[in-house]
Amino acid sequence: MIDLPPLREVIARHGLFATKALGQNFLFDEQLLDRIAKLPGKLQGQQVLEIGPGPGGLTRALLRAGALVTAIEMDRRCLPALAELIEAFPGQLRVIEGDATKVPHGMEGPFHIVANLPYNVGTTLFVGWLGGEVWPPQWASLTLMFQQEVAQRIVADARSDAYGRLAVLAQWRSAAKIALKVHRSAFTPPPKVMSAVVHVTPAAMPDAVSARKLERLTEAAFGQRRKMLRQSLKGLPGALPALDALGIDPQRRAETLSVAEFVSIARILSE
Repeated sequence: MIDLPPLREVIARHGLFATKALGQNFLFDEQLLDRIAKLPGKLQGQQVLEIGPGPGGLTRALLRAGALVTAIEMDRRCLPALAELIEAFPGQLRVIEGDATKVPHGMEGPFHIVANLPYNVGTTLFVGWLGGEVWPPQWASLTLMFQQEVAQRIVADARSDAYGRLAVLAQWRSAAKIALKVHRSAFTPPPKVMSAVVHVTPAAMPDAVSARKLERLTEAAFGQRRKMLRQSLKGLPGALPALDALGIDPQRRAETLSVAEFVSIARILSE
């Protein structure tokens, strides 16, 4: 076991502090970080993509687990702290400076994605990883920290208050669960809300369904979620005839449709 200085000491030595503009909140609890790193399963020799490592708290947990980590960090202040981990774990860590929504990671699958996502880009990145016509994806699992409210939206059931577009996109060809809840006091500075770690693994993709068609369908349906489907979907070609063909009442609202019903509509739109 490599003897590393405490995270608080590393942060103090490099004069680091979490900035609201970058959606940063640092985790210091090494036991909690090790628990998160164990959620994808055995990582010895496995590739891992980490977004927003900051000073490297979760990074060091992943490296201790034997992972080969590619970390994307846009905060240049954190690079010297990460450089220390590159030295401590030779050949295990590659750091890319830049915006994870724009900078390619250059990895080929399979790889795991494990991240305490910056709050301001977490949902955007997550939706991007769930998208695309090619399935299964290059990632073998997603282990991601979100605000608890967002995590609940990802795993929500139809007819629940949290159910929406994010739930459909996460569940139609993946299995998603809340693996760990994290109290706000675990962070520095503590955010105003609770957090949770979501674990997602790819599942079988339904036959004859275009991911893009499903994305457009859910965007239209939940974009005006308080309106009946006959109103929210009228601008989407073929959607209303699809409802009729499936016997779905157009007076229903989007939050009452199951994931399977959305998939059935998208299948007709994909023909």
